[in-house]
Amino acid sequence: MRISSICVYCGSSAGRQPAYVEAARALAAALARRKIRLVYGGGRVGVMGALADAALGAGCSVTGVIPRALAVKEVAHDGLPELIVTESMHERKTIMAERSDACVALPGGIGTLEELFEAWTWTQLGFQRKAIGLLNVAGYFDGLIQFLEHSVSEGYLKESHRDILVVDTDPEALISRLESFEPPVLPKWLASGGT
Repeated sequence: MRISSICVYCGSSAGRQPAYVEAARALAAALARRKIRLVYGGGRVGVMGALADAALGAGCSVTGVIPRALAVKEVAHDGLPELIVTESMHERKTIMAERSDACVALPGGIGTLEELFEAWTWTQLGFQRKAIGLLNVAGYFDGLIQFLEHSVSEGYLKESHRDILVVDTDPEALISRLESFEPPVLPKWLASGGT
């Protein structure tokens, strides 16, 4: 599928390793080369800010979406061509999903993980048909990947659902793999809206 916009979830902190910010900049450059719009959380700090600044510097189209409560704390990026201010986190996530063809998570904290898992669940259940990616920078997500394998072995996560999450260490390779993503075929009862 042709991806024209990617929603990126990432930390409002830069983290302890320079590799996290460097990966955000590399992803921004890859998006710009492919003329893919960046949709992200609208912040100017941390990995989030580095991602937006690099995308803007590379000529990438950028849309930020931020709740009013965070915007008034002056963490909103004031240099974006499009900044959408929402009244809630739920509205923020809905707009970010509506404005993107795929989702990618970079290193971040609990908010990043929550957004990643929600988007992944929406694809699993067929509420959206978006590819979900994880850019595993400097082994940041190794523990999570190991836990997901444990969840499969314990019978709580189907292999086909685990495989919805596309994991790579290289931004260009990750985008290419997201473009070749095939959404899972839903069971008839779920596809028809049954319970």
